[in-house]
Amino acid sequence: MEAIALFGSFTVLILLSVPIGFAIGIATILALIFFSDIPLVLVTQNCITGVDSFPLMAIPFFILAGNLMSTGGVAKRLLDFANLCFGAVTGGLGMVTTVACMFFAAISGSAVATTSAIGSFMIPAMKEKNYDVGFSASLAAAAGTIGVIIPPSIPIVIYGVVTGTSISDLFIAGFIPGVLMGAVLLLTCFLLSKKNGYKGTGYWPKSSEVWSAFKSAFWALLAPIIVLGGIYAGIFTPTEAAVIAVAYSFIIGFFVYKELDWKGVYKALYDTMVINGVTTFMVGLSMAFASYLSLQQLPALMAKTLLGITDNRIILMVIINAFLLLVGCLIDNIPATIILSPILLPVVTKLGMSPITFGVMLVMNLAIGFITPPYGINLFVASAVAEISMERMMQYIKWFLLALLMALAITAYIPATTMFLVNFFK
Repeated sequence: MEAIALFGSFTVLILLSVPIGFAIGIATILALIFFSDIPLVLVTQNCITGVDSFPLMAIPFFILAGNLMSTGGVAKRLLDFANLCFGAVTGGLGMVTTVACMFFAAISGSAVATTSAIGSFMIPAMKEKNYDVGFSASLAAAAGTIGVIIPPSIPIVIYGVVTGTSISDLFIAGFIPGVLMGAVLLLTCFLLSKKNGYKGTGYWPKSSEVWSAFKSAFWALLAPIIVLGGIYAGIFTPTEAAVIAVAYSFIIGFFVYKELDWKGVYKALYDTMVINGVTTFMVGLSMAFASYLSLQQLPALMAKTLLGITDNRIILMVIINAFLLLVGCLIDNIPATIILSPILLPVVTKLGMSPITFGVMLVMNLAIGFITPPYGINLFVASAVAEISMERMMQYIKWFLLALLMALAITAYIPATTMFLVNFFK
């Protein structure tokens, strides 16, 4: 009854369009009042202790770094270099969009930021070359999901904090699945472009032109190498890497590319404060929600229930992934990660899955929710940038969704996808 009341009230509040942070807090308070003797001060205590975490400090810094790079000329130079390398092939601009999203993902750690930054450049460019606007917007939305898989990743930081899993190992584990997502989207883009006659420029650049574009984009391309290389080499922690990313973004945008001014800095800081305020609010109340679940031993009950359905690992993994995909359609990935991680982790560990692999799989499932209604925040961002209705995107988004599900299946059922690099760097 406690679980039904807790999740039932939460679901009703979401359906009533109550903001998710408030929905989580209200559901927790109702459960405390009617189904336990635990004082309400639990909510306040866990809101404070939940966000009092050094690793969580990485989140606002990665958001700020992404904002600074969006306005400081970094995204534009990444696009110019990718366009020169891939623009000649069939569906060239679509290829450029996907590759640019992969690079920007290694800077921002956010799916929405990736879709917004790259989509604002590439959707109009594809329009000019007679790509269907629905195709362009759908591709930008789908490729933006890579933003939370290729490290650094904000949801992976959250998962690491909640479960006590090494964030550095999770970052390493997310690299191959992120590249895999990019690869399946590139293939899908090529096939759809072939079918619809979206040709490339047909112009193969000279080596001198490639070298010139590379030199222009060098500092932009160096950003993920510095951030991720430092983490993988053990030179600094993910939180320290986030601070370094901010400093690097400011220096490159302000002094090297000279496209970042104080007005741009102010806007980046303001946007970061707004996004981080919403994120921190959700994290605090989600921690209280998760704490109540643990006190009432609901994760153990859920694990026992799931394992009682079947002992077949493959079938159980299908059930878990289907459940996560459904949740991703309805709830933002940050509270979903905090709430579901302690519930499902005991189940998958009994199936022999590493907490590292599960973390990446969890985030991939919830990331796919960015392009599935009704939540589908990447769809909203892409449709706003393209100035079209979401209905026009549906005929294309289904193919990109299918491609991402294939990448998810490979990640979930082939542990080497996540663990190969983790074991290699140890």
